[in-house]
Amino acid sequence: MKLIARDMYLDRLIARMDNGMIKVITGARRCGKTFLLFDLFEDYLRSQGVDDEQIIEVSLDDLAYEQYRDPVRLAEYVTSRITGSRQYYVLLDEVQYAISDQELHGDKPPRLYGVLNGLLRKHNVDVYVTGSNSKMLSTDVMTQFRGRGDEVRVRPLSFAEFMQVYDGDVQHGWAEYVVYGGMPLMVSMRTDEQKTRYLESLFVETYVKDIMARNRLRRSQELDGLVDVLASSIGALSNPAKIKAAFDSVLHSKISVNTISQYIEYLEDAFIIEETRRFNVKGRKYIGSPKKYYFEDVGLRNARLGFRQVEQTHIMENIVYNELRARGYNVDIGVVEQRGQRDGRSYRKQLEIDFVANLGSQRYYIQSAYQLPTEEKVAQEKASLLGVDDGFKKIVLVRDVMKPMYDEHGILTMSVYDFLLNSQSLAMW
Repeated sequence: MKLIARDMYLDRLIARMDNGMIKVITGARRCGKTFLLFDLFEDYLRSQGVDDEQIIEVSLDDLAYEQYRDPVRLAEYVTSRITGSRQYYVLLDEVQYAISDQELHGDKPPRLYGVLNGLLRKHNVDVYVTGSNSKMLSTDVMTQFRGRGDEVRVRPLSFAEFMQVYDGDVQHGWAEYVVYGGMPLMVSMRTDEQKTRYLESLFVETYVKDIMARNRLRRSQELDGLVDVLASSIGALSNPAKIKAAFDSVLHSKISVNTISQYIEYLEDAFIIEETRRFNVKGRKYIGSPKKYYFEDVGLRNARLGFRQVEQTHIMENIVYNELRARGYNVDIGVVEQRGQRDGRSYRKQLEIDFVANLGSQRYYIQSAYQLPTEEKVAQEKASLLGVDDGFKKIVLVRDVMKPMYDEHGILTMSVYDFLLNSQSLAMW
């Protein structure tokens, strides 16, 4: 199989080398963190003249390294390998295995964090760790590592990464990606049956079981029901109260709003879903509930629903969201208030911009329109963008192949393929 170059993430690791901080590589199980660290990054180190003796790698999910799940033994092993004054690179994979269940649910910091902080005190050691639970690592970057943690978030394959190994044209690649997504192992499978079985098993046997064990849940029925509700409503405004109503009417469950909120947090911690908030563009403030939820990988979302609800419009919106997040943007739902007079009476309504993407001083307003078959549809998609009076770029994405084109209002319409396949697409036209 052709090697997938994950340059965006590799560049982020390279930019953080020897910066005196713990590089915390997070992301969902099976999204490619180990390959990034142990293959791509190690190959880069060797290309820069780093000897094998200077690279200390421990795969804590491998039974061959089971003894090092004890933080004391792990510290002893790593320290024993540091025998000179040269720079050493410590690569620890799936470090949640070195945190006991008692430590995870206790009041004191896990001993592992003391080990990692101890390694940082050595002037010739650069530390990289991977993990699959955001609560154990992402939030701890800001607390237990005392400001010396630096997170690199890894996601499933983007469409551009997927097309590196897809044997076909972009339209057929899109058709495949929309259904099966970008989990790295999946792209090596030849048949629809293999892909379907893999994604369905991955969701149940890995993600659900991990969440159950990590959070000490005894029954999966309510968690399963919540995942199904969220999967059925990507791109739609929702909140725990609305989800509870769906449970009451369809599943006849007595699950509480608080439990739903907690389960949503568990799914976010496992990197299965992400929430995005609404932002009042003119008022420059966030609006509370409802929010939107998007899946980290559309293939996993489709597998959860038995591949029965592959709605192109919503899936494209989810893919666009994932791409913006992978590029490092903070993403909100834009809300624009429109006022006017109709039949002698005042009216006020809220128009929605699919995505407000921010990165430093950059901002883009983006509509994921899928198709614009009529002038009425064009006007509908652009109405909210026309309600924004600042100077930031406004973009409408469509699935059709077309040359990027500005209209008389300065709104750019471009193909989603051009957007996804060129990392500089937002700025170049």
